[in-house]
Amino acid sequence: MAPSAIFYPPGTPMQEALPTTSLKGPALVIGSLSTAQDGRYQSVLKSLEHRDVERQLVDRLVDGATLLPPSTFSSVHVILAPHDYDTLTPRLPSFLSTLWSSLTALGLLHISNLDTSLQNLSSELTLAGFTIISNRDGALISQKPSFSQGASVLLKKSAAPASLLLPRRGLDPALKSSRQALWTIISPATPPIDPESLLKPEDRVRPAACEPTAKGAPRRKKACKGCTCGLAELEEEEQRAGKVVVLNGAEDGETKEIAMGEKVKLAAAAKASSKATSSCGSCFLGDAFRCASCPYLGLPAFKPGEKVEIDLDSDDF
Repeated sequence: MAPSAIFYPPGTPMQEALPTTSLKGPALVIGSLSTAQDGRYQSVLKSLEHRDVERQLVDRLVDGATLLPPSTFSSVHVILAPHDYDTLTPRLPSFLSTLWSSLTALGLLHISNLDTSLQNLSSELTLAGFTIISNRDGALISQKPSFSQGASVLLKKSAAPASLLLPRRGLDPALKSSRQALWTIISPATPPIDPESLLKPEDRVRPAACEPTAKGAPRRKKACKGCTCGLAELEEEEQRAGKVVVLNGAEDGETKEIAMGEKVKLAAAAKASSKATSSCGSCFLGDAFRCASCPYLGLPAFKPGEKVEIDLDSDDF
C-alpha cells in the first residue's frame, strides 16, 4: 500500500490538524545529554505533562541497552542536538525501525531541532514505512499507517465471463468440393503424362562406344572402371611383360634390369629379410641428407629398406 499524506488548509494550527488519537495515550520522549543540559528536553516533557510519558536517552536505544514495547506509544518525540544527529546517521535505519515498531497504528513521530546534517531523513522515513505529514522550521512530523507489516488482504475474485458459443457458418457445397479437389493427389480431370513425351531427340541418341585400342597405338587416357574397349586387358598384359630397373643400395652398387615376375619375388624376399640400412643411416631422407658418392643421389626420398624401382614402360618417361 502506497503511503498517503494528510493535507490541511493553510493557517490551521498543527494541534488541530493532527489526529486526536495522537494527543491521547502514552508518549515516548527521546533526548540526549546535550538537550537535557540546554533545557529543550525538559520543555518537551512539560508540554506532555497531562499524558503518560516514558523517558529515554538515544544512546541507550541505539546500543540496545533498552528495548521498547511494541505498539505501545501513540506518539514519539525525538529532541537531539545537531552533533547527536550526526552520530545517529549510520544507525538511522535501525533506529527508525525500532520507533516504527513501538508506535501504535496512526501514531505520530515528532523529530525536532533538525539541521542540514540529515539530508536523507525523509527518504529513510519513507523506507521505514512512515508517511510524512509536515517538514518545516527544523521539525518533521510523520505518521505510522493504520496497517501493520505482514498484513494480508483477501482479494475478491471476479466471476469468470460466460463463454459464448459462436454459430457455425454453413459452407457452400460447391466451394467445399473445389477445396477437396484442390488437395487431391490424382484428379480425374487431369490427364496422365507420358514420360516418353518428355524426352528430346538428342536424349534418345545412344552414346558412342570406345573404339578398340591396338597394341602400340598412342593413348591419351587410362582404362576406366568397367572398360569394354580392351584397354584394361592391354594395360594388364603390358604390366606383366614390362621390366623394371632395380638399384642396389650398396656403395658400389649397380643397376639391374629384371622382369616384373622377378620383381615380385625380390619384393617378397626383401619383405621377409631384415631391413637394410646404409652406412650413414640417412640416405632415405632425400638429397639434402646424402653424400656426394651416394648411389641414391637424385632419387626421391623413400622408406628405410625399401627397394627403389624405376618402371621403364611408364608413360611419364
